[in-house]
Amino acid sequence: MKLRVGRFSWRVLKSVAHALVGGLVVLLVVALFYLQGRSDLQVWHLANLDEEFRADAGIETFADYLALEERLFAQLDELVYAAPAQETGSLINRYEPGSLSDPARWPTNWNRSFELAQEAPAAGVLLLHGMSDSPYSLRVLGERLYELQATVLGLRLPGHGTAPSGLVEVHWKDMAAAVRLAMAHLKEKVGDKPLIIIGYSNGAALAVHYALTALEDGALPRVERLVLISPAIGVTKMAALAIWQSRIGRLLGLEKLAWSSILPEYDPFKYNSFAVNAGDMAFRLTNQIQARFDELEGSGLLERFPPVLAFQSVADATVSTSALVRGLFDRLPAGEHELVLFDINRMAEIEPIMHRDPAADVAELFADSDRDFGLSLVTNTQTRSRRVEVRMKPAGDAPEERQDLGMSWPEDVYSLSHVALPFSGLDSLYGGFGPGKSPGIHLGDLALRGERGLLLISAGDMLRLRWNPFYPYLEWRLLSFIGLGIP
Repeated sequence: MKLRVGRFSWRVLKSVAHALVGGLVVLLVVALFYLQGRSDLQVWHLANLDEEFRADAGIETFADYLALEERLFAQLDELVYAAPAQETGSLINRYEPGSLSDPARWPTNWNRSFELAQEAPAAGVLLLHGMSDSPYSLRVLGERLYELQATVLGLRLPGHGTAPSGLVEVHWKDMAAAVRLAMAHLKEKVGDKPLIIIGYSNGAALAVHYALTALEDGALPRVERLVLISPAIGVTKMAALAIWQSRIGRLLGLEKLAWSSILPEYDPFKYNSFAVNAGDMAFRLTNQIQARFDELEGSGLLERFPPVLAFQSVADATVSTSALVRGLFDRLPAGEHELVLFDINRMAEIEPIMHRDPAADVAELFADSDRDFGLSLVTNTQTRSRRVEVRMKPAGDAPEERQDLGMSWPEDVYSLSHVALPFSGLDSLYGGFGPGKSPGIHLGDLALRGERGLLLISAGDMLRLRWNPFYPYLEWRLLSFIGLGIP
């Protein structure tokens, strides 16, 4: 009897296992059909731009990097802009010459590296943009810093500024190598003047990685200060699994599986389509940063890590405040480090319909007497007012201070976003109120209305805030921190 029961149990277990495997196979097939059934890939998703910089390309100077970049953009013109397959006549296609989204409509093509050089510089500043982004995102800060006597280098990171296909094969080590070239170039230009890195999103992660590497490698120019805007220091662990989508696609010859999203390219200075490899790079880079911290912990070298000023929205779909604190600020020894948070608009009273109110996390940070970094929060002066103040709490038990900023939340805006922080409301492309006249498309107040599911552009993309109503405060704090503004 026991034998029969045992055999019966084994048969049941085998049946359940087969059912589970079968179910997983069905789910995988359905997922593959869904992913492969998305919009067709265009020439800008498929172009092989082999003139892109690689860490092992033998490029040793930034002048050589720029020469390679020149060849790269010539190749882009040949393989993408001049390709007959993409002549759609669309007014909002980045790769349609003369369209509203054509970067050539702007006086400067901000997809390319740029340098603003002073004869007698007060400092050297390297600007590092985010993933799928371009030097456009930090160019206003760069121009302001140049006015204040800094030599500024806006680096186009490998894989960016050309076509979304550029992010399919590039590696984070290629980006890190480009940062080292740019820093060596800046050092040569400014001599013994301080070197500063301003990084946005993934560019902030590259800035932290460089600063950690320079602690161990004395041949690398040392960073005096780091400014991080929406720093992508901690990203979702799902990014580690996403790369398998691309690998399965290669195995089965399904090219669309290399893409997390396939969208129209209507933004002149940012890719809308997103390669799976891009998310994987961000995940690997953040893991590499944590590994470096682990290696340096207890060595004494972290005592020389440069002062950090970071700006972060508490509403951020890419990185959470707690991940930033755990992954960076808690790992640094006491120093001149400060985190500036932008709260949600408390007058909007959206708390009842939020997934989770970040107020508890912010309160915990303010109450932490063991915190080794300064903390500031831009928030409503009171719940019934759109006017904002900054609450400032130094490290330790120092008393909190408050300062009215003389600024207010715009109507119908309930929070900032990951992408909004470095852009002024006056930005001609992304700005929201009274923007400067754009030579082409204006995306700062994009809100098309009609039936849902009809457009390839999601409602989420249209409603996401692209500009920072408190940009003047961010700029003032940044300039004061690096010593080029009004104290």
